[in-house]
Amino acid sequence: MSRHGRPAPRPEEVAVPHRGRVPGATGPVLGRALKVLEAFSPDHPELRLSEVARRAGLPAATAHRLLREFCAWGALERDEAGVYRVGLRLWELGSLAPRGLGLRERALPFLEDLSQITRENVQLAVREGTEVVFIERIAGSGAVPVLTRVGGRFALTATGVGLVLLAHAPADVQEDVLAGRIERYTPETVTDPDRLRHLLADVRTHGFSISERQVTLDSLSVGAPIHDARGQVVAAVSLVVRYGSASPHALAPLVRTSARAISRALG
Repeated sequence: MSRHGRPAPRPEEVAVPHRGRVPGATGPVLGRALKVLEAFSPDHPELRLSEVARRAGLPAATAHRLLREFCAWGALERDEAGVYRVGLRLWELGSLAPRGLGLRERALPFLEDLSQITRENVQLAVREGTEVVFIERIAGSGAVPVLTRVGGRFALTATGVGLVLLAHAPADVQEDVLAGRIERYTPETVTDPDRLRHLLADVRTHGFSISERQVTLDSLSVGAPIHDARGQVVAAVSLVVRYGSASPHALAPLVRTSARAISRALG
């Protein structure tokens, strides 16, 4: 009996909140928090509460509580107009990612050399699953505009660095990419899986990639692999120039020299 004279509930009748869940809410707490962060993107860097709730698929009250907690911690910032944006705390944490930080620090002097010699766009990227992640980009003076940005992601199938990383990816990753939807950016983008297989074989044979007008019609990209001390391809470097301004085979030795220098620095 309870102290009020009513029968005490049996253990199986006592409601116990699920670990990691908030009573009455939908989904794990961490999952909902990550949905809030994922609502922000390069196309939507600034959002209001209603936009965050809609893009995250959360009730407005839940989104508001999570936004308030993120702002208190520094992951997000809110201005006087009620607009939220990513805060410096996330940038500080992201800069500690070992795969990007150590590689970028060792590669930067050689990327700067390549940029000074050519005065063109120089890019450094790694593979994350079936995507390219750019961890450094140096824009040359008067260089052709590019769609990539530091921290941005891109398909493996179109860019110079992407073709290098896909060519040296495990076989199951290659098959996943080639069996899936291949993004078309321009009329020149190669989307046929068989043609892509031939391109990847050429990359492995010759030691560099060529992406002509595949991302934008006015650009040419030449990429080369970067190896770690064990000989594994861990990253790629590329030079992006205006299409028609230089021969890809004239650019390839410059890119490959930079890639070898970075590889030695990693070793």
